[in-house]
Amino acid sequence: MTSPSIPALQTPDLQTFDLLRVPGLGRLLRWRYSRPLLQAPLLVLGVVMILHGLFGPPLAPKNLATTLTWLHFRGVLVLVLLCAGNFFCFACPFVLVRDAARRFFKPRFTWPRALRNKWLSVGLFVLILFAYELFDLWSSPWWTAWLIVAYFLGALLVDSFFKHASFCKFVCPIGQFNFAASTLSPLEVKVRSQEVCTSCHTKDCIRGRREAASDLVTIRGCELALFQPSKVGNMDCTFCLDCVHACPHDNVGILNRLPGTELLTDPLRSGIGYFSRRKDLTALVIVFTFGALLNAFGMVSPVYAVERWLAALLHVSHEAPVLGVIFAVFLIVEPILLLGIAVWLTRALHGSDRPPLPLAVRYTYGIVPLGFGMWLAHYGFHLLTGLYTIIPVTQSAVAGLGYPFLGEPHWRWVGLPANIVLIIEIGFLLLGLAGSLVVTHALAEEDAPQSPMRAFIPWASVSVVLWLAAMWLLFQPMEMRATMMMSG
Repeated sequence: MTSPSIPALQTPDLQTFDLLRVPGLGRLLRWRYSRPLLQAPLLVLGVVMILHGLFGPPLAPKNLATTLTWLHFRGVLVLVLLCAGNFFCFACPFVLVRDAARRFFKPRFTWPRALRNKWLSVGLFVLILFAYELFDLWSSPWWTAWLIVAYFLGALLVDSFFKHASFCKFVCPIGQFNFAASTLSPLEVKVRSQEVCTSCHTKDCIRGRREAASDLVTIRGCELALFQPSKVGNMDCTFCLDCVHACPHDNVGILNRLPGTELLTDPLRSGIGYFSRRKDLTALVIVFTFGALLNAFGMVSPVYAVERWLAALLHVSHEAPVLGVIFAVFLIVEPILLLGIAVWLTRALHGSDRPPLPLAVRYTYGIVPLGFGMWLAHYGFHLLTGLYTIIPVTQSAVAGLGYPFLGEPHWRWVGLPANIVLIIEIGFLLLGLAGSLVVTHALAEEDAPQSPMRAFIPWASVSVVLWLAAMWLLFQPMEMRATMMMSG
């Protein structure tokens, strides 16, 4: 269902800021080679992390692979998504390796039609969450290094055989996390004037800029099939800025918008279609939100009691089947129960005749802000409590090469006090709850304009239940993973 009133939130009157118009920074981003310029140092850092993970100290708090991956990268990632947008995908080093390989190996195949959805990437998202717990990736530099290697190889293999940005759009789990979270970002790659696009006949933003004589592409257009004039929101947008460079009219900018606006509307979106018809996107939202609870539950003390009880109940000694049951409860049973009850109450209170599955698909997008708030609280905890660990780990790594010019490692440098971090975590969760309530209320007003509260209350209750569960986890004894303070 579309809504003619809400898109007014995205009118040019409110878009008073354009990052590409900022002096200095805007010029840098508009430069055609700005992306490789930012990808190169991250590629070097990635190689350093792999080498240190494979050949450096096996203790996680003393290794760059585990410290940078599980403390700093994740925390910085969610904060950048919250404050700006999907700039990690913009600076992704995996794509730099892929682009270099394409100079020698031209992809020949088109991504299979049956896989042009999020099901594969959602499955890989769950697999990474599962492997994180099963192999204790946070405590294993060796496994962490191989995970980074697998990412480089995955991007290289997929995009060496398949055209366009198939890995980013259909495979990459980190990318899907970023896409879901960036629906709450304050910036969006967007056309400045629809009138300019209407008068454009070349459509370079998606076709690429070509030489007139040979029809050879000199500047590629959007490889994720997002046609700028009909693009809505940040879903599937990697902020690659190819459309910015290709547009001959300088009509694409990085504009401000109200965070979460794209969750309130259901227009036909270029490259995506209708949110309300995308069950795979709903599955991504469920894994994104309920996976945040699951990932946090894996690091609090009660999880060990639950695992022992399940192991005894199942008569198994290996952790994998126990984790399988826990994952099934969090990612299948719990969503079915909560969302199913909300659907039933909505139909009973509001008298909606919409079928249960489409109703669940539409309202499930309302829990995205709360899910993002949970990831912010979780990853923010690791980042802030281990904020200074990069200093002694770097000192130790350089000294291990035989160059101790940075001095003795200061292993007591860890991070901010836990009581201060707790206040910040609570703030993130409250922000996420408020966002979910706002989005859910807007969806209810659109769906039931005569009695929105009858549709709002069931889905608001889902957000409140999840928020209470997250708050409970917040006050449980928690592991200080990948730092020298391994208990907490």
